[in-house]
Amino acid sequence: MAWPSFFSHGNKESLDKGLEKTKESVFLKLSRAVAGKSKVDEEVLDNLEEMLVSSDVGVATTIRIIERIEARVARDKYLNTTELNKILREEIISLLEDNESIPGKNGPDESPSVPYVIMIVGVNGSGKTTTIAKLAYRFKQAGKKVLLGAADTFRAAAIDQLQIWGDRIGVPVVKQQMGSDPASVAYDTVRSAAAGNYDVVIIDTAGRLHNKINLMNELSKIKRVMEKVMPGAPHEVLLVLDGSTGQNAFEQAKQFTAATDVTAMAITKLDGTAKGGVVIGISDQFKIPVKYIGIGEKMEDLQVFSREEFVDSLFRNEP
Repeated sequence: MAWPSFFSHGNKESLDKGLEKTKESVFLKLSRAVAGKSKVDEEVLDNLEEMLVSSDVGVATTIRIIERIEARVARDKYLNTTELNKILREEIISLLEDNESIPGKNGPDESPSVPYVIMIVGVNGSGKTTTIAKLAYRFKQAGKKVLLGAADTFRAAAIDQLQIWGDRIGVPVVKQQMGSDPASVAYDTVRSAAAGNYDVVIIDTAGRLHNKINLMNELSKIKRVMEKVMPGAPHEVLLVLDGSTGQNAFEQAKQFTAATDVTAMAITKLDGTAKGGVVIGISDQFKIPVKYIGIGEKMEDLQVFSREEFVDSLFRNEP
């Protein structure tokens, strides 16, 4: 069965609307950066650097973008400020190009293993559970048989919330009591999925960051027990980050990439913030592809990330 219905890029109009606050902020800062200038000179570049940093792109990524633009200025000798918008788009797209190729991008349809197991990691409040629900919904819409595992046993609310979402979208949930061993839940989920001929398994995990060693041990144990049931599982470790937290999302990414082998990221809540530039910085700095972005509350508002469409939405000519 082909997979384009789920993994094709989302509605561009929804993306434009979801990134509206970031776009307005970027254009306001960009217009200030070039105010009164006819060509891209050192002052414009300094102002542009400040604009990118304050748009949560991050210092290291900003420096890389500025260096690329400086090289073009040196090569072309004279660049009009009206061209700056186009140049920015091109250079940011180019910067993100290395992360566009995602192993297993087409999920279960590219995997020889059935079920295809996705482990979800991220702090509580990042939109982790709703991301799981949106993924499960989209997989189900694509004709896949989906099973959820409530391995965030640290909080009763996490188990209940996942069950509520499972009931809403018509997807079963494997769960145990609060305080149970998370690895045991993961083991039961994968075993049940294999026995029940499920196509996709999505495992929720706890989002605690207060003790990185405990987090690392817990996630490692969950992975180990799943692999006992199904060699190679999990096939994907998806880190969910709250885009509205800006630079805090970088710190979360550092913690979780240190704790486990993250293979892809989902950045949520971009519709309610002007901090959408964080997507560019995180993708560049961690060399882990951003696979999904969340731009609204609807089930369809979890979109596959396209660097071209994302950058086009941020740097269109009209504010």
